[in-house]
Amino acid sequence: MEILLALIFGAAIGAAAHYSVTGRDTRGAALLPLVGALSSSLVWMILTWAGLGPDNGLLWLSAVVVPAVVTFPLGVVLARVRRSHDARARARLKLS
Repeated sequence: MEILLALIFGAAIGAAAHYSVTGRDTRGAALLPLVGALSSSLVWMILTWAGLGPDNGLLWLSAVVVPAVVTFPLGVVLARVRRSHDARARARLKLS
């Protein structure tokens, strides 16, 4: 049942990443929270399969750190790729 807390932590960190990383208009509002929840639950599952219990601090720390390490750079990369793709498409279509 504690994995639900990991999902909430990951989604909250993903939402914080969405609103703090520039280029918010280049991606959907749910993308980074979903990636944060996915990465948090994935690391939670892997560490519980490795034998760590919910009383272990490493499990909780990784449920917070991993989504932050994944979502913030992903937001930056997605914004950069989208802007360059849009610029190439505008040049190809000869739009302003």
